[in-house]
Parts: sequence; C-alpha cells; structure tokens
Amino acid sequence: PCLTWLCCAIAEKTGKVLGEFCRCYKEQFGVALFNSVRYEIEGTGGPQAQLLHRKVPLEDHVIYSGNIFQYIEENKKWRNRFCVVPHNYGLVLYENKLAYERELPPRVLVNSAGYKILTSVEQYLELVNNSLPGVTPKSGHSPILKCPTDFPLILWHPYARHYYFCVMTGKEQEKWRAVFQDCVRHCNNGISEDSKVEAPAFTDAIRMYRQCKEQYGTWDMLCGNETQVLSNLVMEELLPELRSTIGPRLKGKAPERQRTWIQVSDAVYRMVYELAKAQYEAAVARCEQERPQLESTIRTDMDQIITSKEHLASKIRAFVLPKAEVCVRNHVQPYISSILEALMTPTSQGFAEVREVFFKEVTDMNMNVVNEGGLEKLVEYMEKLSHLAFHPVKMQSCYEKMEQLKLEGLQQRFDVSSTSVFKQRAQIHMRQQMDDAVYTFETLLHQELGKLQGKDDLCKSIQRILERVLKKFDYDSSTVRKKFFREALLQITIPFLLKKLAPTCKGELAKFQELIFEDFASFILVENTYEEVVLQSVMKDIMQAVKEAAVQRKHNLYRDSMVMHNSDPNLHLLGEGPAIDWSEEYSGQPEAEPAAERRRRAKQVVSVIQDDEGALPYGAEALLQPGSPEPREPGEAHARVAPSPPDAVQEIREALAQESRNVPSGAEVPHVTPRSSMPASPVPGADPPSVSSVPPATAAPPSPRADVPAEAKVPPGTAAAPGAQSAESAACHQRSDNETGEHGEHSPPQPRGTTESSEGVQTEF
Repeated sequence: PCLTWLCCAIAEKTGKVLGEFCRCYKEQFGVALFNSVRYEIEGTGGPQAQLLHRKVPLEDHVIYSGNIFQYIEENKKWRNRFCVVPHNYGLVLYENKLAYERELPPRVLVNSAGYKILTSVEQYLELVNNSLPGVTPKSGHSPILKCPTDFPLILWHPYARHYYFCVMTGKEQEKWRAVFQDCVRHCNNGISEDSKVEAPAFTDAIRMYRQCKEQYGTWDMLCGNETQVLSNLVMEELLPELRSTIGPRLKGKAPERQRTWIQVSDAVYRMVYELAKAQYEAAVARCEQERPQLESTIRTDMDQIITSKEHLASKIRAFVLPKAEVCVRNHVQPYISSILEALMTPTSQGFAEVREVFFKEVTDMNMNVVNEGGLEKLVEYMEKLSHLAFHPVKMQSCYEKMEQLKLEGLQQRFDVSSTSVFKQRAQIHMRQQMDDAVYTFETLLHQELGKLQGKDDLCKSIQRILERVLKKFDYDSSTVRKKFFREALLQITIPFLLKKLAPTCKGELAKFQELIFEDFASFILVENTYEEVVLQSVMKDIMQAVKEAAVQRKHNLYRDSMVMHNSDPNLHLLGEGPAIDWSEEYSGQPEAEPAAERRRRAKQVVSVIQDDEGALPYGAEALLQPGSPEPREPGEAHARVAPSPPDAVQEIREALAQESRNVPSGAEVPHVTPRSSMPASPVPGADPPSVSSVPPATAAPPSPRADVPAEAKVPPGTAAAPGAQSAESAACHQRSDNETGEHGEHSPPQPRGTTESSEGVQTEF
C-alpha cells in the first residue's frame, strides 16, 4: 500500500508539472513558428563565416576505448570493464575487450548529461552528505564508498544513480577525466540547434514555467535532451517532498541510509523520465498536427500579424520602458563592463589556446612529413589531425582556460546560480572553431596535392595554407566570441531585470491582452512582447560595451567595421564535396601495412594509456572491497598473479594479500553467476531494477537493438570459465592493436546514440 501510494503521488505531481509545462509549450510553439517563418522571409543573416563547417564530423569513429575499473554495487566488487566512447559521446561498458569484439551486448549504456566528474572520494562524500541532510556517518564508521586506488573517477548526478570508476595512475586519471568531461559537455548540449521551431519553443516554455514559480536566472539542470530536462524540472520540485516523506523512514546506519536514498532517488527519476517522455511526445504530436494550419495563417496574414505585434509593443513600451531604463541605469549599467571583462579574459585565452594548438599540430606535422617521407607520412598525420577537435586530451588545455571564469560578487548580485552554463557554451564554441579550422585546412591541402612536386613544394604549400586558415580563424573567432559575449550578458542581466520589474509591471500586463486580435493570439503573447521591450532597454548598453571591448588589442577582436565578404568565393564550393578519407584515397602510397589495417587504426581518436587488459591490479579477476575478502566458488580456478605493481598502489595490494592469507587454503571465492538479460532503466545511464522484480529474458542480440539491456548479463549456459576467459584474453592480447579499441576486419557495429527504457525501448542520447 505504501509503495502504491508513493507511485500515485509521483505520477500526480509529474502530471501536474508537465500539464503546466505543456500549456506553456503550446503557447511558445506558435510564437516560435511565427518567428521562424518571418526570419525565412525577411532573413537578415550575420557576417559570413570564413571557415568551412564539417557536416558529419565523427561518422564511424570512436572517441576513445580502454580498460577501467568499475564498482559494481550489486556484489560490492570492483571489476575490470572495457569502456567505449562512440561518436555520440555515450559511455558504453562491456564485460571485457573480448565481449566487445564478439559483439556481445554491453553491460551498461550511460548518458552523462547532468553528471559531474569527481576525482576524489572526499568530494563525493560531501555531496552525498548534503543530499540527505541530518544523515552523516560518524567518525570511525565505514563511508558509503571506498576506493582501492588513489585515482577515482566518480560520475555524480543529483537525481540519477552514480557510477564509480578507478584507475591505477594519475596519468590515466587525467586522460579518463578529460574523456568523461567531453562526454558530459556534449550530452549536456542535447537539444538540437538545427530545430528552428521546437528547440526555441521548448527552452522558452521552460523559462516561462520557471518564472511563473518566481525562479529567474540561469538553471544548471537545463542539460540533456528534452525528456531529461523535463525530468529534472519535475525532480527539482518533487525531491524535497520525497526527502521529507521518505528520509525519516530510512533504516540502518548512515551509509546504508545514504545508499538506500540514492537508489530511491534513481528509481523515482526513472519513473518520472518515462512519464515525462510520454506526455512531452504527446504535446509535440498535437502541436505538429496543428502546424500546417498555423503556418498557412502566418504566411497569409504576415503583414497584419507584424502590425498588430508592433502596436502591442508600442503600448507596453510606453508603460514599461521608463521603469526599465531607471532599473538599467541604477542596477545594471555600472556592472556591464565588469561582467564583460570577467567573461572576455578566460574566453579569449581559450580561443588563443585553440589557435596555438592548431598551429603547433600543423607545424609539427609539416616538419615530420619533410623529415620522414613526404606524401607517405602526410596521409598518416592527416588522419590524426582531421579529428584534433574531438581529442579530449589535446583540447584540454583550451578548455581549462575557461575553467578560470569567476564572476565573484557579480554572481550573487545577478542571481547566477553557477557559471558552468557559460563555461560549457564557450568550450563547445572552441571545439567547433577548431574543427572548422582543421576541416578548412585539410580541404585546401587536398586541393593542392595534385599540383605539388617533391617535399619542398609540400612544405611550402602546408605553410602557406596554414597562414591562410589562421587569418580566417581569427575573423571567425572574433565573430563567435562577440556573439557569445552578447548572449551571456543578456542571460545574466535580463532575468535580473525581469525579477526587479515584476512587482510593479507583471500584474499590469493582463490589461494589454485585449489589444491582440483573436485570430493572431497564437502568434503574439503579451509576456513575450514584454520581455522583448525589457531586452531593448539594455541591449544598447550591451552592444556598446562589446563594441568598445573590440578596440582593446589584448582580446584580439575585430571591430564591427571589419567585414570580410566572399574573400574566398570558391572555398565554400569545396566544402560541399564528399568527406575526405585520407587513408582510402591514398591507400596505394604507404607500404607498411594493409589498407584495411590502417583504416582500423584510424578509427580511434585518442590513444590508450593502459594497454594490459589481462593484468588486474590486485592479482584477481574481481577487485575486492578492501577489508572484505570472500571465499572462492567451487570449481573456479585460482586467479593468476598480477605483474609487479607500481609503488603508488603497493601498500593496497599488500594489504589485500595479507587479508587473503587469512582465508583457509580450501576456501573459495564466490563468482557471481551471470544473470539473464534484464530491462534497462528508462533514464539514460540508469541500471535495471532488482533481479527479484524482473522475469528472466533471453540474451540480447549482438547488434545494439531496442532490446539491448543497459546491464545485460550473459546467460549461465554461455558463461566462460575464468581460466578459459583468461586464456582467451591472453590470446587476444598478443595482437598488436588489441588495446587500442579500434575495429578489426570483423568489428562490431558502433553503439548508436541510444539508451533503453524499462521496456527495452531505446531512447536517444
């Protein structure tokens, strides 16, 4: 009865929140459709980009793959997993490298939107303690998590389940952290900008809904795809109620109560996710059904709608503008230059670092090509250079510049909850500019190759093209940064102004509704027009501040008067051609290895540090929780001895060895019997429900289909004996490229951008 009551309460709360949101979405859909059609007709675009833009940058490529240790909560053990990060930036965890090569279903599929990457257990414990106030382990009690090495990597989410990993060295930790952060950055940006109607309608509806709840300013959990954002919106209101209702009823010691709370929160989040997904899809379907009629009305009555809107705006402006200008003059204008300077310094440093990294990589390639073999080596280096923007480790120095962003007292004054939204947005711009520069460079170089004779010509041509691309990069970088600064200033100041003006203006807006013709009410909203008037009150000051900043040479910004029109008229025609595949096109040049092998090697963007898949750090297949030696299962072969470990983890291994000696010689360590496939959680990255509540199912097929479980278990009949598995791993390990994670001739298909729902239905990353 208690569980039924809880489920009903969750469903009721979710329905109420989503009902209000869907009302806002329907209103904003008509406005967004009108703006889209109007822009299509009147379209006044900004400055033309000088660099080319790659349409499909990472098709059929793997960002990274390698071995990492994962903590399995079900059996409280650390296991060696093979992790693949495909082009969609999902985290796909396999039992081992052999399972990946044999096309067995993955153990876990994680969408990292909304997660934070933590590199210390102390950070994690602090967040866990804050998540359930009043429940803190006493000194001397075992914490919720112990890590067997000094190099943990923890994925923490305020609502969904957490993931625990560790590696053996600091160098590995740095690389995995960069990879995980890239995944989070990409997945957070989950709402497609290609959608000119649905995306703005959705984000405006979220903003309007939160403003109705007196919540202004930036929102940290506006991350992921639409369903994830809606789930976060519901959980933001639901979680405090759950905490006060369920928290006092949790039993056991503090760590156990914390662990139970995390599981409860995750289960609720998955339930909310499924409800939000169904209701949002239904709302979108209703709007799409009405779209043809709405669009027909817009195109027929465009002039009348514009006239009606301008009339409404003039009336609201007369009422609001005097108050808004006073507010801007007293509370915003004095701080614009300070905010802009705080934004510009790390952003400009980051883009300067992008330029430097690109320059260094091309220059090093040029020198190596000349010294090592001309065109033969060029193909190899260009394969690596073509994905420079998606190399998390090489790009990390650029991203780190943006991490220095601090708004200090301005953050509290303008109610900015966190600067992470600005950091991630700038970092995405950096990656895009890097890829545009690289793609433009390789397109121009590819065009020149047929005309070159000898190494000297090649060297000069590379240098000339590099200088040409850098000029284009400087112009585009300036344009992108100025746009970013304007948008960031508006994101900071507009919510602040709306909150300041709300007591005197918001209550009076209803009287303007009568000025809108009923036929045009779907395209003109009083609330939106009011916000546009407020925006106009501060826009002049923001534009002036950015314009003045462009004069400062330290930021390397072009003045607005510096416009490059069609400086390379034929370049954009080149960009319309098919993608360049260096290894395939010039496969007859290198003789060192077969073309298929070269293509296989080129499929991974980042190289692997740890290249010993078979060697576990503690001399056993399972990494036991420290202080918890377990008997061995009958019939299981004794684990082989690991190679000599690094000094950094020697003490941990010796402690485990000492504990193992306390186990009687005849005792055996239990081996977890592989479970049958279970439905995955509805939330991306979540684990399945408990075994007791799920009926057995057949194993999922090799290719990632709709019935691939998030943590699929190999049926007992197919489980290999540990000894045999070790032998297979050893045999696999002898291949030269075994640890790079690239595809062989019979490589499995890449995991698509999906996770699964509780019914086995996949949801997009």
